[in-house]
Amino acid sequence: RKSKITASRKLLLKSLMLAKAKEEWDQEIVDKQAEKERYLAERVTPLHTSGLSLSQLQDLCRELHEKVEIVDEERYDIEAKCNHNTREIKDLKIKVLDLRGKFKRPPLRRVRVSADAMLRALLGSKHKVSMDLRANLKSVKKEDTEKERPVEVGDWRKNVEAMSGMEGRKKMFDAAKSPTGQ
Repeated sequence: RKSKITASRKLLLKSLMLAKAKEEWDQEIVDKQAEKERYLAERVTPLHTSGLSLSQLQDLCRELHEKVEIVDEERYDIEAKCNHNTREIKDLKIKVLDLRGKFKRPPLRRVRVSADAMLRALLGSKHKVSMDLRANLKSVKKEDTEKERPVEVGDWRKNVEAMSGMEGRKKMFDAAKSPTGQ
């Protein structure tokens, strides 16, 4: 859709809005300055030091010093509260980011399922063969395996070259099959 306001009209309205904002900003600055002067006139009374004796000047200095200490304590307390709040805000932001990035995983239960039960669950009624994996394991004596293997000492690079690629894998497979088959 095309805008019903022309470009020149938009520019005129924008400039009027900026002029109005500048006027309000200037007025706000004047108001703040007047508020500051009023507050200072209310809190700080003008000092009349002319015609005072030394003891009266010392008393005046002590009073001013006490007032400065009170104001300094208030400033320190406010600054400490502000620092505490900023630290707390920072910690809460970090917590929010951590919570946003992670989700709580539910505790997993350990389920013991036999191989037969797994196949039955996967294949359904098609599964008829019992798989007892432990029954199919062979018992191998350690002494026999050491005697069967002849110790070959040769150039290892020839062995690597001969066994590289699919032909080498086939040779290894055939070599593994032949001693057990005999």
